[in-house]
Amino acid sequence: MPNIAFERPFFVLIAALTPFILAALRRFFRGAFSLFVSLGPPGGDSFRPPLSACFVEKLCKTVSISGVLVLLLAVSGPIVVSPTIVWFDRGADILFVLDCSPSMAGMDIAGKRRFDAAVELIQKFSANRPADAIGLVAVGNDAALMIPPTTDRTVLIKKLDGLRIGEMGDGTALGMGISVAAVHLAGSSAPRKAIVLITDGENNAGAIHPETAAKVVAESALSLYVIAVGTTGDIPIDYVDPVTNVRKTGSFESRFNADVLARIAACGGGVFIPAPSEDALVEAFSRVSEAEMTISRSGIREKRSPIHNTFIIAGTLLVTTGMLIKKLALGAFL
Repeated sequence: MPNIAFERPFFVLIAALTPFILAALRRFFRGAFSLFVSLGPPGGDSFRPPLSACFVEKLCKTVSISGVLVLLLAVSGPIVVSPTIVWFDRGADILFVLDCSPSMAGMDIAGKRRFDAAVELIQKFSANRPADAIGLVAVGNDAALMIPPTTDRTVLIKKLDGLRIGEMGDGTALGMGISVAAVHLAGSSAPRKAIVLITDGENNAGAIHPETAAKVVAESALSLYVIAVGTTGDIPIDYVDPVTNVRKTGSFESRFNADVLARIAACGGGVFIPAPSEDALVEAFSRVSEAEMTISRSGIREKRSPIHNTFIIAGTLLVTTGMLIKKLALGAFL
């Protein structure tokens, strides 16, 4: 949890004592410098200012003194101290190659869409492995690197949340997706490097055959996992086409050749994992995590962010407001 600290706490003490000092001065020295002049008739009641004028005067003093106190706090050097984890050893580099074709909208993973179930598990996977650099490749008619391997989970989650079914077209270029991932991991110096392909279909687009791309993965000493998500048969589907903004519902005949996907994994010297259910999909991610485990040392480092500008602005506004109230409001009583 972030904490507020002060680089010069002496001024904090002065700010804390200032109200008491002003109250003491007002009490003991008020009479010595006061001159009372009778404004009423002899023997009559003495002059008393309107109650509203007294209230405005006290308000002016309170606002002005508050501004001075805030400015004293600004001089004390306020900072926000945030503890951050620092990793001394590099973790694994893992690129998820996610099928974004319309068939991934099939709702056969515990009532959820295949795409949503996969995105949810990628987010959990990345949260449980903070030392690893995790990236994302989206696959449709073509393939695109959405985010390179990074330890910034905020950026990764934002990119995953912004990904839409069908935004890469209605094809499935598995070979292109594997190739894009292999190119971006080839030069990595991480102790472990892995490509995790998540798909529910056959390769039907792209200029590179997936078995050819898988052989490149094997030659580059990269780990390859092919996770076949979903079941076969008549499956309900529900998604909004990102091009036309038209909602498409109904059902489709889900079919993919598990032998072909297994052969792709074998060509890359990798592992084929069928995931026809939510439990099987969770187990698939667990297998990847266990196989790509690395040992990383970490420590805590404090990040110190100065915030004195905020105090200066607030104090200046308070002092200025007090002066304006005194000039404009009290002038109405004179």
